[in-house]
Amino acid sequence: MIRKLLLAIICTCTGFTIAQQLNIKVYNSISKKSALASLECEKISFIDTLSLSNKGEFKFNFNEVKSHRGFYRLSLINNKWIDFIYDIEDVNLETDAKNILDSLKVIVSESNRIYYSFVKLNKDYKTKTELLQLVLARYPKEDSYYQSTKEKLIQIQEDYLYFVNVTSQVNPNSFIARYVASAQLPVVEIDIPFNEQLTYLKTHALDNVNFDDDDLIYSDAFTDKTIEYLTYYRNPQLPLPLLEKEFMTAVDSILSKAKVNLIVYEHIVEYLIDGFKKYGFDNVINYIVENYVIKDDLCIDETPGTAIEKRIQQGRNFKIGNKVPDVILPDSTGSLVELSKINSDKILIVFYASWCPHCKNVLPKINEVFKDQKEKKFEVIAISLDTIRTDWLNFIRSNDMDWINVSDLKGWDGKVPLDYFIFGTPTMFLINKSDEVIGRPKSVEELEKMVM
Repeated sequence: MIRKLLLAIICTCTGFTIAQQLNIKVYNSISKKSALASLECEKISFIDTLSLSNKGEFKFNFNEVKSHRGFYRLSLINNKWIDFIYDIEDVNLETDAKNILDSLKVIVSESNRIYYSFVKLNKDYKTKTELLQLVLARYPKEDSYYQSTKEKLIQIQEDYLYFVNVTSQVNPNSFIARYVASAQLPVVEIDIPFNEQLTYLKTHALDNVNFDDDDLIYSDAFTDKTIEYLTYYRNPQLPLPLLEKEFMTAVDSILSKAKVNLIVYEHIVEYLIDGFKKYGFDNVINYIVENYVIKDDLCIDETPGTAIEKRIQQGRNFKIGNKVPDVILPDSTGSLVELSKINSDKILIVFYASWCPHCKNVLPKINEVFKDQKEKKFEVIAISLDTIRTDWLNFIRSNDMDWINVSDLKGWDGKVPLDYFIFGTPTMFLINKSDEVIGRPKSVEELEKMVM
């Protein structure tokens, strides 16, 4: 007894820790090797390649690398994988490669027992409550079936909350306890009318999410809650401009809460930008970049030269008051034009291309504003991103663009569009005679207010 006590004291004093082991047995596996990776939101970071033992097991010592708490993935062939949680404990799982999730058994790891129970509970809870809510919304209240349905829904909600608030919280400081607390589905109070539940969700669905817990970036908690919350604002019947405004409102709600922790904040901003980019919501991306990335000087992981990276750099480098790079380009006769030598109180720099559908609509309207000047208040230097000279010149002639027209016919790869981080057309900058930005009009209407 004394020897055990002395050994415990020595281990504590020397910082000795027992290595946590991963042991996943996969029956009927045709994979002789697997890739172990950690998950960070939707990013996958490779850790090691594991070989299948004679006993059909994949093994790993978590102390061989600096392992953090959170979600990990063991990837097999044929696009199959096993997700699990490392919570500073041994992880021992068994499953069948033919049906990984349904056959999975947790032999050792209380955190993974809770996790897989939570995944199943969420699926069941969502299915059952949605069906019962529909019944309650349409069934006569005076009928006995209505009351029994209501009681069933109350019981389901109580069982769900007991798991979230009690069963999963035996060790409240564990990763799994914190994960469940933030990843739980919103429970709508039973007496809230069906037609008011969406408003309730928009107001309260994020109440339980701990945005200050940056350990949770090593899970799907923040990404799943973000997707879930955005669905409350998705209305396919709305025209695109109104739908984008709805999503902007949702973004404001999410990011206002995420700001409590810079690490979480930056991760969610990256996730939002990437998601809206996939679905072509450019105005929402611009809104996030201008109101969050640039305003708060966030460090976003974007590949240099991509459209998003250019948006960010353009916003940072072309703020009101910043001096713009000089433009030295040939006009339609081949003579060089220098922006710094144009003598005008205001100059509109507009980037466009003859093949751009939006430009075909916007450039003639800008030309109308330009020609309607009773006294010349601004000059225009129109920089074409065309690569074919005849296309450029025909566009100038057909639209009677009697202003300064320049182009090196190098398209997006020319020095000037690169200097200005141009990622789309048309793009406008309004500058003063000192070549300082005084406006970034997004439309002809905005331009008119700035120059008239």
